[in-house]
Amino acid sequence: MIKFDREKHVYQSQEFEELIKDTIRFFNGTPVHTLPPPEKFYGTGVYAIYYIGKFPQYKKIYEQNRMSFNHPVYIGKAVPTGWRQARSIHAIGEKTFELHTRLKEHSTSISHASNIENKDFRCRFMILENDASSMIGTVEAALIRFYTPLWNSSIDGFGNHDPGKGRYNQAKSDWDVLHPGRPWAEKCQGVHSTGVSVKENIATYFTKFKE
Repeated sequence: MIKFDREKHVYQSQEFEELIKDTIRFFNGTPVHTLPPPEKFYGTGVYAIYYIGKFPQYKKIYEQNRMSFNHPVYIGKAVPTGWRQARSIHAIGEKTFELHTRLKEHSTSISHASNIENKDFRCRFMILENDASSMIGTVEAALIRFYTPLWNSSIDGFGNHDPGKGRYNQAKSDWDVLHPGRPWAEKCQGVHSTGVSVKENIATYFTKFKE
């Protein structure tokens, strides 16, 4: 019987850590655009969404972003089709638009909300293609850990899709409680959080907010 030694199973790499730091530096240096960006582009990768409006519960986020875009409200990813099955269905050389499409979907969600507006949002993104697309999930996770955006950590549901016919017995997400208006979310019949409890979660988040 071989004696168990946990340390022999722990992967450590200074080069890997530096690579992740480099991706964050590059990401933070990419241009900021309206949501969605004004021109259609192809590619997959990671993105951040920033809020610069006056929604009362987001005052500290506005203060962080009014001079420069320092604190995203949401971070997400757009992966190649078939990525989760470790395969890609794209033909070699085919241009696909997953990242732009995802940003447009988020813009649509915001446009349905009754108390926030698209004009108060901005985005930045980093395209990861070819072999680099394997890093999309890793880079997204690193950025979420670094920024802990509100809509990733305390207010869930912004990135949700319509669950489809016959599946509306689930609860409305906290995001949809706070920002009502998405037509499919209004069909959800499950017991959801109250507006008071959602706002309490936001207040708790801001006690740990990175100034």
